[in-house]
Amino acid sequence: MNSDTVLLKEIIDRAKNIVFFGGAGVSTESGIPDFRSSDGLYNQKYKYPPEQIVSHTFFKYNTEEFYRFYRDKMIYCEAKPNKAHIALAELERSGKLSCVITQNIDGLHQMAGSKNVFELHGSIHRNYCLKCGKKYGLDKIIGTEGIPTCDLCGGIVRPDVVLYEEGLDPEILNGSIKSLRKADVLIIGGTSLGVYPAAGLIHEFTGDKIVLINKSVTPADKTADLVIREPIAQVLKEAVLM
Repeated sequence: MNSDTVLLKEIIDRAKNIVFFGGAGVSTESGIPDFRSSDGLYNQKYKYPPEQIVSHTFFKYNTEEFYRFYRDKMIYCEAKPNKAHIALAELERSGKLSCVITQNIDGLHQMAGSKNVFELHGSIHRNYCLKCGKKYGLDKIIGTEGIPTCDLCGGIVRPDVVLYEEGLDPEILNGSIKSLRKADVLIIGGTSLGVYPAAGLIHEFTGDKIVLINKSVTPADKTADLVIREPIAQVLKEAVLM
């Protein structure tokens, strides 16, 4: 365990109310690629740019093409929680962590045992009919081809995920802000802090310590009390589980 991890462990031990704010980097060690790294989805080539495909406009006018990409690149049914997810669930069970605020849509935090999770961008595990509102699980998407339709009314079923051009859920947003304002420690991990308005939420934190765990430079590095450039699963495993 290096000196930075030892310091992180000390910060966690002294903390009374930790909030974790995470992004795609938390799930990469579970085999889910991120979007913005050199080998991420945004740097791969498709018929349309990935950022265009996962937009509201594209979903509306190119729905079948959206689902072709969505099934192929946004759903990873074999992915399992890694040590980062497990460590955060353990921190919550111990009473140290009040919530996880995640930009991810994979549901791995809940799979690891976390209960209080604010999913800023929704979840692949929730889907609903645009016409009648009937709710569906992930099987509705992966068990069909082309555009999935409702069993009741025949309407289009869409994922409960936030696409580009769409706003964040006000209830999720408000819950995240309230949690950040009450916390004394904020751990930011696995995110480049480049996606807004989600990344702007960290400015709601006014507590004692900010810890940043990310492989690359972020805009929050200068304001963080501790910056760790190691894989987040390794860091949290050593700081929490050992």
